[in-house]
Amino acid sequence: MKGLVSPHGHAPTTTERTWSVTDTLHYALSVGAGTPDPTDELRYTTENTAGHPHAVLPSFATLLAADPPYLGEPAVVRHAGETLTLHRPLPPAGRARVTATVTGVHDQTSGALFHHRSEIHDTDGVHLATVERTMFVIGAGGFDGPRAPRTPWQRPAERPDHTTDHHTRPDQALLYRLNGDRNPLHSDPAVAVAAGLRGPVLHGLCTFGFAARTLLRTAADNDPDRVRRISARFTAPLFPGDTLTVLVWRRPVGALFQAVDGRGRPVLDRGTLDLHG
Repeated sequence: MKGLVSPHGHAPTTTERTWSVTDTLHYALSVGAGTPDPTDELRYTTENTAGHPHAVLPSFATLLAADPPYLGEPAVVRHAGETLTLHRPLPPAGRARVTATVTGVHDQTSGALFHHRSEIHDTDGVHLATVERTMFVIGAGGFDGPRAPRTPWQRPAERPDHTTDHHTRPDQALLYRLNGDRNPLHSDPAVAVAAGLRGPVLHGLCTFGFAARTLLRTAADNDPDRVRRISARFTAPLFPGDTLTVLVWRRPVGALFQAVDGRGRPVLDRGTLDLHG
């Protein structure tokens, strides 16, 4: 598999994650909470506002996942998909044990899809979340392995129930980078150009966070405890300063969604939201 980690014989790894109230507040700001109105979403951006008890954005759990094994230089590795399943509401601060496993490698001919799963438990053993992450490694395909199965998903024919425009900041990638993802594709113009991009791009998990905020407001009654699962594929880069438009089609127990850039090109695709109850 041209140097890729095989799921066979790759032992699970266990790491610890700790986070503070400052971390959850910063994350909310980094995915656009409180913009353009700073008095909006106060329960996510402040911890001491009367009438707005502090809550954690569900997508914060993506920061708690373990890092995948080394797959190659940043120029050849792309984040291809993310599925977050929440088993319990996240506390504003805490400590967790994260057990990570390589769950599969698929041959897509032009590259390989690498699947990685993190199981997140608090120090009492309570299962908080599962994060399933897919990475695409350019040029690593052609090893006669199985292709990845396609998950059924079809964009609804009807108009979206909700359409929300987010105007990202020119420094959005730098703001999100403070969450810990220091991949130079999001900050170094030379690395981005070498990867065939016109400049640094916004983190896929940042766009995922923007979409998750939209889903929370439009399909989950702004109740983070209702969110059970959010899944999406990353299909194109978004550049800081561009507009991200999230399209939401509500369903009885969740929603389908898609996000497009300012030119209407899908950035997040095949999106699903599942709710508790």
